[in-house]
Amino acid sequence: MRKAIKKIFNKNTKKSIKILDLPLGICYYSKTMNKYERNRIIMNISLKGRSFLTLLDFSPQEIRYLLDLAHALKKKKKDGILGDRLSGKNIVILFDKTSTRTRCSFEIGCRDEGGHVTFLDNENSQFGKKESVEDSAKVLGRLFDGIEYRGYDQNLVCNLAKFSGVPVWNGLTDIDHPTQILADMMTIEEHIYKKLSDVKVVFCGDIRNNMSYAWMYGAAKMGMHFVACGPEELEIQIDKDVISATEKVAAQTGAKIEITSDLKCLKGADVIYTDIWASMGEEHKTPDRVELLKDYQVDQNMLDKTGNSDVKFMHCLPAFHDFETETAKHWMEKGIDIREVTDDVFRGKNSIVFDQAENRMHSIKSVLVALLCTKDEIKLKL
Repeated sequence: MRKAIKKIFNKNTKKSIKILDLPLGICYYSKTMNKYERNRIIMNISLKGRSFLTLLDFSPQEIRYLLDLAHALKKKKKDGILGDRLSGKNIVILFDKTSTRTRCSFEIGCRDEGGHVTFLDNENSQFGKKESVEDSAKVLGRLFDGIEYRGYDQNLVCNLAKFSGVPVWNGLTDIDHPTQILADMMTIEEHIYKKLSDVKVVFCGDIRNNMSYAWMYGAAKMGMHFVACGPEELEIQIDKDVISATEKVAAQTGAKIEITSDLKCLKGADVIYTDIWASMGEEHKTPDRVELLKDYQVDQNMLDKTGNSDVKFMHCLPAFHDFETETAKHWMEKGIDIREVTDDVFRGKNSIVFDQAENRMHSIKSVLVALLCTKDEIKLKL
């Protein structure tokens, strides 16, 4: 077994990171902090043929597998090595909501591995208009090896999986965003030298949006400490089914999931996370949302409240952090500051938002490969 050990200098901690590159299905992703090392062997896991609709459908071990595979595939790409694991595979990506990172990540991730991608949106297809979801799913399942959907209704993406007969990937719905959480966890592992189960994430702002829900699911699965911090008015609007599902998982994994309006919860946080205050389809509510959420804008004072000088700031993007966008300018002309994070924090030393954005592609590539390839196909070519 080849054991090529590399030392990489980490700019944040001024410490060396050891990465042991192991072949054929054994992924080692090790970091050192206070002589703490993490060794992991990818277990005998096969996800081929599964759909990726929510992290609730996957065990902690399966999520761990997807993360390890993502780290391994990222390293290969950084070394200039692309694969052909998806050679001969065709996927279609369906978009009812606009996207930058999700679309680009699926297209690049698939093409990096030799696959082909077809893009459809609601302007250039019959999907959901002249053709039912069931009929469209059955047609697309005959033509493609997998389907990605980004839109509003979670039931719609579930029905695509039900009727298509091929793997379906959830690129975002109103109540979940599992590919984003996978990228977020991957990014946390690159910057925070703890096991995920020792990490505390505080999500500030609109705690009843899809990112807050998706984080509840992901944190519960991986035994993490997650706090949804936002106004009491929004706390009572949180989907009761989301809370019930999260509590059930947390009871099994030892995760700690909290919901509060008290900013004292920031103490000891490893990550402060936020999202825009008016989600897609809610733009008309912007003035009311700003008034409700302005006390939860992430600024340097909020970072200081953690007591952790190395706390990381994360955001799924796009973000309103300055007034260089048409939307932010428009509202500022009306005297409304829609920024959910200040520019100094967004651009500052604690921010890892662009590492997150890049990792969308690596983690999505992992999901594509894992769900479309056999164990042997993945092992033989890693």
